[in-house]
Amino acid sequence: MKKRKKKKKIQKIEFQRDLALEFIKSDKGRPIFTWIFQIAVTLALAAVVAIFFFQSITMQESSMEPTLETGERFFVNKLIYKFTSPDRGDIIAFTKDGSDDAPIHIKRVIGLPGETIEIRDGVIYIDGEEYEEKGDLPQITNPGLAEDGVTLGNDEYFVLGDNRNNSEDSRFAEVQNIDKKYIEGKLWFCIYPADQMGFVKQ
Repeated sequence: MKKRKKKKKIQKIEFQRDLALEFIKSDKGRPIFTWIFQIAVTLALAAVVAIFFFQSITMQESSMEPTLETGERFFVNKLIYKFTSPDRGDIIAFTKDGSDDAPIHIKRVIGLPGETIEIRDGVIYIDGEEYEEKGDLPQITNPGLAEDGVTLGNDEYFVLGDNRNNSEDSRFAEVQNIDKKYIEGKLWFCIYPADQMGFVKQ
């Protein structure tokens, strides 16, 4: 009895398979199957790209306000700096030492390798020239390490938070200059909240 039921079940599966194959090969089924297959491949590729090339991160600090608000969530482009180097003004995600459990911070690139950064009377100077910043950012009240000038080595970057007087950044010994190898990537796309969704304006 059991063998007969099992045989009927196998026959039913084979019948359904044959029907599916006939439908796929038919003029009506072929374009539908092709469409479904293309969607599946696209979704698979999107998943691979998201896993290997992008990383999601939540803004945990107030150091980039008002440009970025605490609690906002972003995709970080992990691939871009494999082929290029950070530009002045880029908003980057980085760790202090590169360890797996190190917290990720978000700041803006101000100084590039080889440059000397100095902050006097609230003004940023790059190689002796006043740096004209975009946007209405607060005047710096604490120059920190940059008071006497900071010269960047190869692959080193000087970063600041846009919330200039409430940011732990390259002005302080706890952070100092950021080595390129510790940069996770560039902030790319805001995914939360919904009303802020879109590409990050650098």
